[in-house]
Amino acid sequence: MSAILVYVETKDDQPKKASLEALGAASRLGGDVVALLYGRHARAAAAKLTGSGAAKALAVEDAQRTHFSPEAVVAALAAAAATLAPRAIFFAATSQGRDLAPRLAEKLGCAQASDCTELRSSGDGKVEARRPVLAGKAYTWIRAKNSTLVATLRPNVFAEAKSGGAPAVESMPAPAADLKSIVKEIVASASGKLDVSEAPVVVSGGRGLKEASNWKVLEDLAAAFGGRAALGASRAVVDAGWRPHAEQVGQTGKTVAPQLYFAVGISGAIQHLAGMRTAKTIVAINKDPEAPIFKVADYGIVGDALEVVPALTAAIKKAIG
Repeated sequence: MSAILVYVETKDDQPKKASLEALGAASRLGGDVVALLYGRHARAAAAKLTGSGAAKALAVEDAQRTHFSPEAVVAALAAAAATLAPRAIFFAATSQGRDLAPRLAEKLGCAQASDCTELRSSGDGKVEARRPVLAGKAYTWIRAKNSTLVATLRPNVFAEAKSGGAPAVESMPAPAADLKSIVKEIVASASGKLDVSEAPVVVSGGRGLKEASNWKVLEDLAAAFGGRAALGASRAVVDAGWRPHAEQVGQTGKTVAPQLYFAVGISGAIQHLAGMRTAKTIVAINKDPEAPIFKVADYGIVGDALEVVPALTAAIKKAIG
């Protein structure tokens, strides 16, 4: 059975959680799992993959690349694929993964499946992936006609392996790449807040909060979870300028799959549901008992969010201690 190749993103020389989830998903399909890491300190990051499910890690250390370069990473992945002939290549469905996967699929002439939520091995050993279609209203299984399936995997859906030994780390030279652009500097916010697509708890708000100043009640609710919650927002709220686009959840924003999702003052338009309906538990708070969000919610509270949320926050603080 041929190997599965997984691209592992890193931050501050640490493998990212979403990539560890992709490694865990690959390990449960059988066969060897090979991780590829690219960066100035790729070997140091690869040494931290113990228990990730990877049998081998290819460390591509490129002193020329201080920042992420999609053309350079794709060239390395293509070179690894030429040697391994993997039956599948996985990425986390992050901004990097969504950038790299279609580039690599085009370069290799492979099929690509985006934002996958389930995987399985077919009888002949090929990998099949389940992904949402029609704005999340239906799901379809995708199978590549050729030998390799390129897929991005939705964060917070697949479990990490958390078992096994340390992978054998091999250095791999950075192949020549036709760079269309070079990143000179990244100016990032130093807020330290969780990204909404990776947080285990997401507190999202919509127009039902009436005005931007009322967002404080959601901030208090998120804070009650002790650093485990991120704020989200509907498109209407972002378009109104109440919240930044980085917090937008939905078809034109980010797709999330947290353990717990609060939809506060959100009616439940299909575009929003497409970005959050795979959350493990959904709690909806809306004063309209006919709001579509209640059709997908596990728990619903009909009432004014400005009255319900502070009471809920106090109860959560008491329960968590």
